[in-house]
Amino acid sequence: MDETPRRTERDSMGDVEVPADALWGASTARAIDNFSVSGTPLPRRFLRALGWLKLAAAGANRDLGLLDPQLAAAIEQAAREVASGVHDGQFPVDVFQTGSGTSTNMNANEVIANRAAELLGSLRGARDVVHPNDHVNLGQSSNDVVPTALHLAASGALREVLIPAVLRLEAELRARSLDTWDVVKTGRTHLQDATPIRLGQVFLGHAGQMERARRRLEAAVHDLAEVALGGTAVGTGINTHPEFARRTLAVVAHETGIELRETDNHFQAQSAIDTSLSASAAVRGAAVAVRKIADDVRWLASGPRAGLGEIEIPAMQPGSSIMPGKVNPVIAESTLQACAHVLAADAAMVHAACGGNFELNTMLPLAAHHLIGAIEILGAAIDNFAVRCVAGIRATSRGPELLERGLGLATALVPAIGYDRAAAIAHEAMRSGRTIREVARETSGLTEEELRRLLGVKS
Repeated sequence: MDETPRRTERDSMGDVEVPADALWGASTARAIDNFSVSGTPLPRRFLRALGWLKLAAAGANRDLGLLDPQLAAAIEQAAREVASGVHDGQFPVDVFQTGSGTSTNMNANEVIANRAAELLGSLRGARDVVHPNDHVNLGQSSNDVVPTALHLAASGALREVLIPAVLRLEAELRARSLDTWDVVKTGRTHLQDATPIRLGQVFLGHAGQMERARRRLEAAVHDLAEVALGGTAVGTGINTHPEFARRTLAVVAHETGIELRETDNHFQAQSAIDTSLSASAAVRGAAVAVRKIADDVRWLASGPRAGLGEIEIPAMQPGSSIMPGKVNPVIAESTLQACAHVLAADAAMVHAACGGNFELNTMLPLAAHHLIGAIEILGAAIDNFAVRCVAGIRATSRGPELLERGLGLATALVPAIGYDRAAAIAHEAMRSGRTIREVARETSGLTEEELRRLLGVKS
């Protein structure tokens, strides 16, 4: 039998018993009962965004003459505590809840109202002192607050986690490009030997992928700055002051350094999450780029004796419980798994974006969970890959050795002797087990100087 001390709180549906020490109230209690699905609340970063929005809203409403200054100050302090994470344990509502995110919005309203009441010398649950709807949620609706919090949280995660990680990986790849510029190896297309390439050029290509991924992520930050706040229920702005959104977002910018702007079309901002989906696509693009790089790295390091072995990567831990001395590309493998997770999250975002019926998208909590989570996981994985793998990559002698023994050098002979004769040299080299240089020296009629010029790297 549960003997936890309880208090009674009332909402629009009647009285509800809640734990006496809980900052949340009746609406949250109902949500806890209704949504026992995953045990996972919305991300910390989303809760932080809600805290900042509630803090800023209280200040804006005070300045507009809509909220008593003493009451506004208490709400601001309580909301700041929420933003800082002090009360994270007071946000138990499951991700899989009402599609508008109303339950988490009311969770925040109740926590802030009850904490503000305490700050004013009253008891938790004293709705006549600080009301979660009338005071904390003044001028707002879950329908505009939740998508705004999603944009604020995702923008912050991009700026603070993923973009810096991409920059770090880009820098490490450029450094490896310089380190290995003089190493000439076999380029490969269709997994087959092609023509010579500098190992530095391979890393330069990888760095270019990260550079372009970063640009797409930066564009996503710009687009996420347009938010739904001010539209309230269906985008018409009912029950909010015309200046409310502008003033609130100005405070958010001051507190967080993230500039947001009220949308010029509230109806699209609340009925659809197209901008969040576009941001997810940019994150997906970064994941696909990193996946290619991590996969290339582990293949180039394969072996070390029976594989390509053209690069060495840092040995991080024993690779096998049964094979002594085996070391695996564990950091690259970790990165690949994180990328797979991001691709799955993006697929969920597509389904969430399809959840816009009439004037509201009703998969907002799912979108917040997957977009913010994907950004943070990918950022952590990329940073780890940059530091623990790419920074320690070194070239081996294997690449130049394989190039000399390979058939790709035949392509370089084509301008001098034609395609057919070069193909014949390649076939003979393949048949006899000799190198292209050795066969060409005997059959092409080219001088040693001409062979050295033709078979050298071109750029």
